Amino acid sequence: MGEVAVLHSEPLHFECNDIKHVTEEDVYPPKSNPECLPGENSSQSIKANHLQDKGYMEYGCQHYRRRCQIRAPCCNEIFDCRHCHNESKNDINIDYKHRHDMPRHQVKQVICSLCGTEQEVQQNCINCGVCMGKYFCETCKLFDDDISKQQYHCNGCGICRTGGHENFFHCYKCGCCYSTLLKNSHPCVEGAMHHDCPVCFEYLFESRNDVIVMPCGHTIHKSCLNEMREHYQYACPLCSKSVCDMSKVWEKLDLEIAATPMPDPYQNKMVWILCNDCGKTSNVRFHFVAQKCLNCKSYNTRQTRG
Repeated sequence: MGEVAVLHSEPLHFECNDIKHVTEEDVYPPKSNPECLPGENSSQSIKANHLQDKGYMEYGCQHYRRRCQIRAPCCNEIFDCRHCHNESKNDINIDYKHRHDMPRHQVKQVICSLCGTEQEVQQNCINCGVCMGKYFCETCKLFDDDISKQQYHCNGCGICRTGGHENFFHCYKCGCCYSTLLKNSHPCVEGAMHHDCPVCFEYLFESRNDVIVMPCGHTIHKSCLNEMREHYQYACPLCSKSVCDMSKVWEKLDLEIAATPMPDPYQNKMVWILCNDCGKTSNVRFHFVAQKCLNCKSYNTRQTRG
């Protein structure tokens, strides 16, 4: 991403300590070349822009629209992007001993898709001058013509992310970028994003799919959480805390328990329970349907002693 010039409002102070170095050309800049016709510079600029935009959004793969390929530093083979490499080299038909991911930051060479020139990593081709990616990150070696994703590089994460820098903040405890809507409300969990999704086991930190922060602070793919809900699973797979407001469900359980009297042998049976939501223990009356936490009134409990 380009550097941004910061303009300060302080007044400027000039000191003429050595007037002998000031020449007429310093005071009166030379006139423009009379041979340069009006509009010639703008015409050259238009041609240069046209050259850079040649092939825009016409090349790439299912992951990125870009006008270059990359040479993998790990196996020295050429791929459209690192995701194409990882999918190919981690295929089920590949011997597990040879499976590997591409170290993105170690990419050294790229190949222009228009002229085929192999060169060091840079945004514009050294041979034909075409821009190989409207978005270019020298750190991540990332090229992408589709700038509607609002890509930005996060120094805290060490990688590029999408969605616009102004819409996200980096939480150094969780170790990842979150929406600014969560800045003062999300529960911090050490390294929350640096583990696999508890449902599909994909590494969340580098996942290209939407990730959600649950009320407990643990993270999960949005699609995986939706799949859990379809199967009536409303507890975090890691800590078992409720992932949404369950008060309406608890009210229904109250009615069901009231309508389901226990047999005589169990009328006065008491058990100890642990609440998954608040972490408190309680000694409550046993029921076949569920046991209610005396502290937070949740039915998300487990029996610890009979």
